Amino acid sequence: MGNDSVELRHLRYFVAVAEEGSLTGAAEKRLHTAQPSLSRQIRELEMEVGVPLLERRARGIVLTRAGRVFLDHARLALLQVDAACEAARLAEQPSKVVFTVGFLIGQEVTWLPETLRILREETPDTEVVIVSQSSPELASALMRDKMDVAFLRREKATSGINFKPLAREPLVVLIPAGHRLARSRTIRPQELEREVYINPARMAPVLKGVIDDYVQRVCIKLKTEYDAENLSAAMSLVASTGGFTLFPQYAQNMLTRSVVARPLSGEPPTIELVMGYSSANASPLLQRFLARTEELLACVSR
Repeated sequence: MGNDSVELRHLRYFVAVAEEGSLTGAAEKRLHTAQPSLSRQIRELEMEVGVPLLERRARGIVLTRAGRVFLDHARLALLQVDAACEAARLAEQPSKVVFTVGFLIGQEVTWLPETLRILREETPDTEVVIVSQSSPELASALMRDKMDVAFLRREKATSGINFKPLAREPLVVLIPAGHRLARSRTIRPQELEREVYINPARMAPVLKGVIDDYVQRVCIKLKTEYDAENLSAAMSLVASTGGFTLFPQYAQNMLTRSVVARPLSGEPPTIELVMGYSSANASPLLQRFLARTEELLACVSR
């Protein structure tokens, strides 16, 4: 079959189902439509594409190999449509000088003070807007010209974004303060196999990739029983279920009293933090800010 009649709504529905992991969840939470109608739309999409994109299982929906490939392209297509609409709206608006900086939630503690100092030195008159979001949301905002620069992960499904490396940090184990493993100075990965695992990467594909690679490298299996959308949800689940999660080291800045962080023994997995910006962004302030990246790194590492 040809794909000339794949419609935007098909792509939006497919992405929602893939991200929710369930037809019912996507229908109720994201799309506010009836589940049979959503199933029909997904079947129409699969007929147009010509291959199965989803497998329906007892515990929800799993993407086929073709579905995983299609998901990246579908997200990109939707972002480009949003970018086109946003560019058209902006063309009609009078310009005012605003510089928007995005932070992966929790990274503001480390990077915001020096970032603001540099921006104020460069242009005291510019209005600086600070936004905190998940890494995929930041990448999306950069692609849609909603943001000038962002501190995020090196997201894969992006178009026209340049990344500058900033830092690599190890992943640590977050466990309840009263847990028997909390008495250890470091935790062996094999000790985690018996524990309840809270997956922290539902909204963080790069973090998920790092954890999956690590689990494979040290030959362990994790018992995933809960999914968390962000760090605060992950910490709440750790405290309430007695389970554990794996998170980049910056999480130590935001721990509650009932949760502690412990390093992994051996060679821990690491995750990269980068500075992202659109290659099409001609802002002179952005260029001056990028030129001071080394200074920013030096000040933060002090």
